Amino acid sequence: MNILTFSTLYPSSARPNHGVFVENRLRHLLASGDVTAKVVAPVPWFPWAHPRFGEYARFAATPRREVRHGIEVHHPRYFLPPKVGMNLAPHSLARGSLPTLLRLRRDFPYQLIDAHYFYPDGVAAVILGRRLGLPVVITARGTDLNLIPRYPRPRRLIQWAAREAAGLITVCRALKDVLVDLGVPADKVRVLRNGVDLQRFRPPEDRDALRARLGLDGPTLLSVGHLIERKGHDLVIRALAHLPEAVRLVIAGEGPERERLEGLIRDLGLAGRVHLLGAVPHETLRDWYGAADCLVLASSREGWANVLLEAMACGTPVVATRVWGTPEVVAAPEAGRLCERDPESIAREVHALLADPPARAATRRYAEGFSWDATSAGQKALFAEVLGRRAAA
Repeated sequence: MNILTFSTLYPSSARPNHGVFVENRLRHLLASGDVTAKVVAPVPWFPWAHPRFGEYARFAATPRREVRHGIEVHHPRYFLPPKVGMNLAPHSLARGSLPTLLRLRRDFPYQLIDAHYFYPDGVAAVILGRRLGLPVVITARGTDLNLIPRYPRPRRLIQWAAREAAGLITVCRALKDVLVDLGVPADKVRVLRNGVDLQRFRPPEDRDALRARLGLDGPTLLSVGHLIERKGHDLVIRALAHLPEAVRLVIAGEGPERERLEGLIRDLGLAGRVHLLGAVPHETLRDWYGAADCLVLASSREGWANVLLEAMACGTPVVATRVWGTPEVVAAPEAGRLCERDPESIAREVHALLADPPARAATRRYAEGFSWDATSAGQKALFAEVLGRRAAA
């Protein structure tokens, strides 16, 4: 099968940590040898790559074409005007991407568009599929369904795209329930949860030596994710104030909340107990996972949080807020504990976990039940079914 993966959530040399979960799923699918693919990962147009423009500069610095892990990736530009961009994004995204899709089709006769993120990506993919006469499969991943349908026009476009798509995937059952509530027949939606790379993420050979190299000498919590309000890093910092003095917190991530978090750390007198690492390359996160005693995720919304399984694969249990798909990930004592989204509940569950942690080998075994094999098999089955229906028609 030849497929075209289409998503604005895909890494690039300018944003290597952006959308790695989409890239990882595609890499494992292609490893089966039954599918070939190219990627179109559009980015908003911006004229200047000067660092003072922050995230917009990284858009400008993104190459038009690159090869990542042997996969050819194209980054066409599309116009995303401020403030009104949400409503215009699907059509602008489709318009900006169409020339690239037409050009690629001349040399790579792809049979199906594999779109990730329902809005605007999935809607744009359906527009492009209708233009090219190709079926579209859309994967919903989190905010695209647990937040965006609150807005009237995006909600209508999501419902339209769901009707028109040849197949629908969600990464957890909670997101499938949202689609059903939006009027999508339940039998049209398949739940294919994310997996974890068990070769890349594994327990350290010498954890004591690793902790010494990273400068960790006491109970250590790890929080991973963009420094944005939704990730709840501030709640983890506030929870630290309720925990014993010996407990430390390391935060891996960068984003617009950094200055506010630094102020909160100062105000709470926690400067000696919290370390902001900044952005950490995905391939080196393994060390921090393996060295930590507990990963804490305090998000308000998550589809299927990959950081949870990555930490568990390194032998580290988790404490995570009881939201959306997270209870489907943290579903056994050896995985960790669930908490409410407030500092006191987070602190209470962290304290209990540190006092009576599961065996790290047991946490690793739990993660081994989430390889990518079942997900890749599910994708191939759905793609084959979609193309079979198309051939029959």
